[in-house]
Parts: sequence; C-alpha cells; structure tokens
Amino acid sequence: MEKVRNIGFIAHIDAGKTTVTEHVLFMTGRTYKLGSVDAGTTVTDWMVQERERGITITAAATACSWEGYAINIIDTPGHVDFTAEVERSLRVLDGGVVIFDAVAGVQPQSETVWRQADKYGVPRIAFVNKMDRVGADFQRTIDMMTLRLRTRAVPIQMPIGAGPEFVGIVDLMEEKAYAFELDSRERPKEIPIPEEMKSSVAGYRDHLMESVAEVDEGLLVKYLEGKPMATDEVRAALRRGTISNTLVPVLCGAASKNMGVAHLLDAVISYLPSPVDLPPVEGKDPHDGQVVVRKPDPSEPFCALAFKVVTDPYVGRLVFMRVYSGTITAGSRVYNASKKKRERISRLVQMHAEHREEVPEVSAGAIVGVVGLKETFTGETLCLESSPIVLEPPTFPEPVIAVSAEPRTRADQDRMDEALRKLAEEDPTFVVRFDEETGQTVISGMGELHLDILVDRMRREFGVVANVGRPRVAYREAITRPARVEGRFIKQTGGHGQYGHVWLEIEPGGAGTGFVFENKIVGGTIPREYIPGVRAGVRDALYTGVVGGYPVVDIKVSLVDGSYHPVDSSDLTFKIAGAMAMKEGLKRGRSVLLEPVMAVEVVTPGEFLGEVLGDLNSRRARIQHLEGEGDIQTIRVLVPLAEIFGYTTTLRSLTQGRASSTMEFHHYDPVADAVAQQVLVHA
Repeated sequence: MEKVRNIGFIAHIDAGKTTVTEHVLFMTGRTYKLGSVDAGTTVTDWMVQERERGITITAAATACSWEGYAINIIDTPGHVDFTAEVERSLRVLDGGVVIFDAVAGVQPQSETVWRQADKYGVPRIAFVNKMDRVGADFQRTIDMMTLRLRTRAVPIQMPIGAGPEFVGIVDLMEEKAYAFELDSRERPKEIPIPEEMKSSVAGYRDHLMESVAEVDEGLLVKYLEGKPMATDEVRAALRRGTISNTLVPVLCGAASKNMGVAHLLDAVISYLPSPVDLPPVEGKDPHDGQVVVRKPDPSEPFCALAFKVVTDPYVGRLVFMRVYSGTITAGSRVYNASKKKRERISRLVQMHAEHREEVPEVSAGAIVGVVGLKETFTGETLCLESSPIVLEPPTFPEPVIAVSAEPRTRADQDRMDEALRKLAEEDPTFVVRFDEETGQTVISGMGELHLDILVDRMRREFGVVANVGRPRVAYREAITRPARVEGRFIKQTGGHGQYGHVWLEIEPGGAGTGFVFENKIVGGTIPREYIPGVRAGVRDALYTGVVGGYPVVDIKVSLVDGSYHPVDSSDLTFKIAGAMAMKEGLKRGRSVLLEPVMAVEVVTPGEFLGEVLGDLNSRRARIQHLEGEGDIQTIRVLVPLAEIFGYTTTLRSLTQGRASSTMEFHHYDPVADAVAQQVLVHA
C-alpha cells in the first residue's frame, strides 16, 4: 500500500486537466496514442456532450503505473456547474494535483477547488501548465497563489524560457537542468544549467531550503549554521510538509507538448501520500453513535464509501467506492450501514474512463466500480454487518436554478420519470419534484449549462424529448423577527377525539444554518414520544412559505410548552398542531423573500470596461473588486441570479467576444420590496 497513490487533477475550466491526464496515461504506457480535447479523442472525456463541447462534465476514474507505483487518477470538471463532481472526488482522494494556467494564473474556479480541498484536508502539489503560451509567467502565478490562496507555494523547479522559448526546466532539488523532447515517452535529457540563470537558480534554491527548514527542526539547525543539507533529507522534509498541508511544491510544464509530465509523475510519487501516510479514517457506530476508527490495512474489517453512482449502458447501475480498510471479493455480501440494509457485490471492476476491467478482489486504498448494489447511493457507507461504521458523506450545495420539464407526448411521461429518477440518482445537485399546484415536473440544478446537459442526456441516453420551460430562480423565504405562537388541534367526534396542543418560539437563524429544532419541554407537559411528530409537522410547514409559497430557510424553532390528552392525543395530532403553529409563526415573524446571489468574475480588455460596468450596474450588481494587469481588467461582483440569465451572450456582444465570465453561488439575500412585488406577480 505504500506504493499506491489516489490522486485527482483539479483546476479552473480550460487549465488543462484532461490534457495532463491524457499525457500521463501516454507517458506511463497506459495508452499508445495521444488524444486531443479539441478533436474529442481524449480517454477521460468520453461522454458525447464532453466531446462536443470540449469540457469535462463528469469525473472520470482511470489508473496507471509509474516506476513500480500504482496511481489511481480522477479527472474532475472545472466548470462551476459541475462542482459536485469535484466535491465527491476530493472526499475520497488522498492527494491532489492543482493545475494552473501560466498565463491566467489563479482563476475563480481555482480558488473554489482549493477551498474544497482545504475542507477535506487534501495534500496538494501544483503544476503551472501552458508555459509554452505567449504571456506565460511562472513567478506571477506563484505570487497569485500566495496572495489569493494564502498558501506556502514552494517552487521545486524553474522554467528555462517562457512562451515559445520554453525549452526545459531546472530541478532545484538536484540542481540539474533538463531539456524536453516534444511528444516523446523518453525522459528529458540532462543539460548544463544556462549561465544567465545561475544566480536566479541560487535564489530559488535558497527559498526552497528555507521553506523546508521551517517545517523540520533538524534541517533548520543545519540551515542556520550554513551546513549543506542532503537531497534525501530535503525531499523527505518536503514530503512531510506537503502531507501536513504546510507546503505546496510547485512544478511547471506544457502538457499539450508532453513537457514536464515525467517530472510531475515523479513528484506525485515523491510528495503526495499513500493511504498509509494519512491518519486512520474515523466514522460512527450506527447503533450508539460512538467514534469508530479504521486503519488502512487489508486485515482490518472492511469499510468503504460510495461516492458516485452512474447508469452504465452495458452493466446497468455502477457504484464507485473508495475502500478504506479490509478486503472484499466479488460475490460477497456487504452491509449498507447508512440505510441498515444488506447488499450483494456481484462484480468488481477497475475503471479506465468508460472501459471496465474485472478484478476478483480489492483491498484498502483501492478505488473501484461495483456492480450489483441496488440500494446504495452517493455518500453511503458499505461495511461488514458484524463491524458497522458510518463514514462522513460529502456535502453538496443546494440547486439555484429550476425549469419545468414536460414530455412531448403523454406516452413519454413514464419514460421521462424513469430517466429523471436515474439522473437524480447519479447527481446529488440535480433535484426533481412534482409541483402539485401547476401539475408540472420541476427540475433544479446548479446552472443553465448543468440543466442543458441533463436534458440532452435524457434525449440521447433514454430517448425522451422534453419541452423545457424558461429558467426560474430558486427563491427562498425567511423570517425577520422572533415570535411565540400556539398551535391547537382539537376535534371531538362520536368516538375518540383528537387533541394536540403546542407552544413554539421561533427566531431567525444565521445565514446557512438551515432548520434547527430544539425541544425545551420540561415536566412532561408533552410526552417524549410526541416530540418527533411536532418536529415533522414544523418541517412540513416550512416547505411552503407564506410570502410566495417558497421553502423557508435559516430558522430556529423551540418547542417550549403544550398539553396532551391521555386518550385523544397521538403522533398525528401533534404533527398537525406543530404545522398549524408554524404557519401562524411565519406570518407573525414577518417573512421576507430571499433570492440567490451569485459571485461573478468578469475578465475583459480595458477598452470595454465602461460598457461592461454599465451593463452590470443595470443588473443590480454590487462591485466587490476591480483590478487591472496590463490591458486586462478583472471585475468581481455580486449579482442576483434573476438578473444574470443569458449574461454570457450579452457579454460577448458587448466586447466583440473578447471577455469571459464565471459565476458561482454565493449566498441568499432579502429581495427589495419593488422587486419582490414583480416576482410574486409572475410566480
């Protein structure tokens, strides 16, 4: 297991993740010819939609070997609409390679994926790609990493030249220079360090030694005393600093020409952790909630996390899982501890993008596909029934955009429902619900592109053509002041009556806190067995707010008093009483409408800055940051989602197609009264 690496390539869209993956597979002999993103011939962009658009949509798993090490790779999407793919991949990976564009530096989605990696504590190395492009600047990218990502970026290489003059690198660890040969599987050839670079190489190497010495006391003494440090000592200390997330080694290259890929593979082996280098995984016992620890050892009880579900046209339902401990064989029975259900693994497959290779068994540290699991979904734990454990699942953002979907013909309704069910199983950020009031099926996702792709997949993979309505904003509601309310449900009939009586105190919660319920009953005024009924009633009432019928968020509800009848009370009566009290509380709490606000970054040539800013101001944008470098201006704004539909097309027309924009969900904000009136009129 010391010779296993589970890594992911993560970056902003178009930084070169898929190209790096393609050249890694070629360099390691996993593929015999190089594919191209532009030509739609890469291994990991295997979906029709990916090849047509030239972007990665779904995280693809593959595997290769280098210098006797097994490397499991996940190539993740860079577009913000598919951020869930990055989220669930990082949850199960041991290390990450963050790829930066040498011209653009740290871009918006680079920051997003960096924060996601921070959340799961994933050790990283950085690869500054596209050093062969005009305008490439290695040092500026490192400065942006330090400033924007607040990380300790430590270059372990220096480029020889930049742009069209980029011909090789200097290895600062060994003080050797290498010249690249284009598109060759051969290792780069060693050359003398250019004379004009020797002083800057000495400066970079001193920075490397200083950075490493700061994380190792033994080396710090040597550094301060001016004694030489052995390369193996420095490499071992840098590895420890990387695994502890203290340092981030930085390499450079141009993956499209196979420049720097061999050194990147060496760095993956040298600095990123194996499963045994990381702390044992922690989970909870589903029976008593006690913390349970599993070491990454094949002899430990089996446990694994399902992190992705796909519908495979050849094998049916395929579940990707990361094995954290133990060993499992094809045909074994396992226990879904999250649902407390037994499952059977009929086949185990090693994935190579859409291709599958069957394997008889897998052990701790493996990432594999499983055929035969019927009840297991994303984020659920598989283990032995005799040694149950529930691992922490990945968390996913809420959908921010919704459209209605209707089949072209009535005969297509059942097929559309089945297609939507399967797509929702695959993607936790894709939500399907039936609107009782309008009789429509409403689908929600992370953005217009996200929903476009899913509707296109429904047509191609399931043969269902749907009419899709205009995008609708996923509004929410929230109360603005506390209130104390009573819910009294009393009904007397000929036989048993019905009796439920509660007092609730409600108050606004902090942004992002969701629904919090607290039981403050003392003295048994409401028996304990009725409390879940009250909670369920309150939660049901929150699905439909009083302003426009939108879900209510960020609210704290406390059950403080009430009464019951020894004969006429039941779980149902208290559920109804809780819902009645909550409806009244939403009115007294002065509910307001909330709208999703997006963080938008626009990069435009300076000559169009005035037009771009004028257009953003007309969209109720709040400017957060404006900076320029050369002729390029970068604008960061917060804009309500309702104002930004179709913005990409408008931006292109304003700037002759020369500007670009990215956006991601930021927060929910109260809607101004005038805008709220318009929203409610059209709701």
